Amino acid sequence: MTEANLLYDLNPATHVTVGAIGKPGKRTFYLQGRQGSTVVTLIAEKVQVAALARGTDDLLKRLGLGDQPLLVPEEEMELVEPIEPLFRIGQLGLGYDPERRLVVLVAYESPAEENPASVNVVRFWVTAEQMRALARHAAVIVAAGRPICVLCGQPIDPEGHFCPKRNGHGEKATLT
Repeated sequence: MTEANLLYDLNPATHVTVGAIGKPGKRTFYLQGRQGSTVVTLIAEKVQVAALARGTDDLLKRLGLGDQPLLVPEEEMELVEPIEPLFRIGQLGLGYDPERRLVVLVAYESPAEENPASVNVVRFWVTAEQMRALARHAAVIVAAGRPICVLCGQPIDPEGHFCPKRNGHGEKATLT
């Protein structure tokens, strides 16, 4: 059984966002939350950020909170410096507290090879509006990456792309 070590419980978080640093194909993705002067930054995978956007939209729709207008300006969704990641995310979870009307985003660390029985955890308690802004911003961040090959669904690098669907025939596809 895995033991969870709660490192931070930002309850409530005053800010939550995702961001990416680097060039497409070489970007590092982050999840970041703040409560007062405490800033918690975690490393995420692109697929986790994309899944977080979809999962948040689904949760808010099921709760009847998905169609409200977004009031958070895009510039407020930027990562805050310094970016000092606490850990790499292994798993994310979403929940909702109806009494407090807060969404909880739980980030679990990838288990360490030397101690897989214990993982660190961070919880971000935020409003539905904050999560809606996070989901929309996450979708924009993910879409800003490399274009996807229409044949095989894999990303196309700036240097080109050998598409397995083309079975080795034709020229190396490159971005123009």
